[in-house]
Amino acid sequence: MAIDRTPALKRCRALGIEQAVIGRSRKVNEKKHQQPKMTRKVSEYGLQLKEKQKAKFIYGVLERQFRNYYEKAKKMPGVTGENLLILLERRLDNVVFRMGFANTRRQARQFVTHGHITVNGKRVDIPSALVKVGDVVEVCEKSQGKEIFKMIKEVNNALSAPVWLDSNQANLKGSVTRFPTREDISDIPVNEQSIIELYSR
Repeated sequence: MAIDRTPALKRCRALGIEQAVIGRSRKVNEKKHQQPKMTRKVSEYGLQLKEKQKAKFIYGVLERQFRNYYEKAKKMPGVTGENLLILLERRLDNVVFRMGFANTRRQARQFVTHGHITVNGKRVDIPSALVKVGDVVEVCEKSQGKEIFKMIKEVNNALSAPVWLDSNQANLKGSVTRFPTREDISDIPVNEQSIIELYSR
C-alpha cells in the first residue's frame, strides 16, 4: 500500500491551510514559517489542482482512491462536489477523528488499521470503510486500557463532534445520527467545484 510520507506541517504551508484542519495545534513560530507572496499568476488548472491536493492531503487519500470517490459521487443524486466531500467525511478514520477518539486523521487511521476500533460491535481494520446512519463506532474494550486511550479519555478534546455524530468521548463510543451536509463540513477549506471541473476536463 502506498503511503504519503511528506511531513504534515510542510504540506500545510505549501497548500496554504491551517494546521488545525488536520488536528494539529499550532506551536511553530508564525514569522519563521511565513508563506512567501506569490509573484507569478497561477493558471486556472493550477488552482484546480491545488484544491484537489488540499482535499487529498486533509483526508489522507491517494490519487487512485480519490478518483474512485469522484466516480462514485458522480453517480449519486445531488451535487457531485458535495457528494465527494460527504463520502470523504463518511470514512471510518475520519469519523474516529471527528468523534474525538484521535488527535489527527493519521492517528485515527493507525487506530483503525491496528484493530482498536469496532463498528456495531465488530472489529473493522479498514480506514476507508464508509459508515452508515445508525452505525455505532467505539474503541474496543481491550484497547481502552492502553495509555493513549486513557489520555484521550482524560483530556477534553477541543474538537467537538459535528452535529451529524453523537459522541461520548468519556466512554470512547459514538454513533452516526445522519449523513453530513456541506454546511456541516464548513471547516474544510476546499472548493469542491474546482475539483469537479478538474476531473471534467
